[in-house]
Amino acid sequence: MLDAFTATKRVTSTRWSASSLFKSLFFHQTLFLAIALLVWEVLGAYVFDPFWSSRPSLIAERLVYLAKRGDLTWHMSATLTEAGLGLALGSVVGVSLGLLMARYTRAARITEPLFMGLYSLPRVALAPLFILWFGIGLPAKVMMSFSMVVFVFVLNVLEGVRALDRDPIDLMRTMGASNRYIVRRVMLPAILTWIMASFRISVGLALIGALVGELIGSSRGLGWYIERSAGQLDTTGVFTGIIILIAIAMVANNIVALVSNRLTRWRA
Repeated sequence: MLDAFTATKRVTSTRWSASSLFKSLFFHQTLFLAIALLVWEVLGAYVFDPFWSSRPSLIAERLVYLAKRGDLTWHMSATLTEAGLGLALGSVVGVSLGLLMARYTRAARITEPLFMGLYSLPRVALAPLFILWFGIGLPAKVMMSFSMVVFVFVLNVLEGVRALDRDPIDLMRTMGASNRYIVRRVMLPAILTWIMASFRISVGLALIGALVGELIGSSRGLGWYIERSAGQLDTTGVFTGIIILIAIAMVANNIVALVSNRLTRWRA
């Protein structure tokens, strides 16, 4: 009798697990991606010339080929290093400048039009200058990524501080708290959601900055690989580089989202 009850419980549990799987967001996302790839494969094989559209199967073969040769790691590591350093530097400088502008409101009003102008400037126009100043090595790509993200952090932090309730800050000041203490204990926790939103926006921008730098002058990286493939009329190579970039952006955004949820869980 006990064995029959245990077996029934296991079957019910399995059914619930399968039902939960079919209803999960991850399952539907995976199913959508699989259908999209299947449609692309069929269209590339029977409707369009693979020279123009390539196919997922050809891209998978190229990925395996690049991985075996070590080129995949070689190019990915270069782009990730450039984008990662630019993002890290941009976040530190951007958050610091945003807090300073929020602290010194008169100076912020004077300099804000300049920041908005620089933010609106297409950073591609700065790429030749960075190449002239820093060469075609790592510093030029890092500075290109830095220029793409720093203003996002500055403006978001500035707006986040302006949206704060001033009463807790004024209360801390009347109690003799230092500016450093107020920033660390009051302002930064309160604008954490703004900072994490800046990170989510800046992940893609940092990759764009690294790619622009590689397209203008480089000897490695995913941007360089895409440009070389395009020069050789290698459509599969171009799509391979693009797919890798999409995968990197998706993983990075998920990591930022997980970190953001963990850090801001106390606000719920």
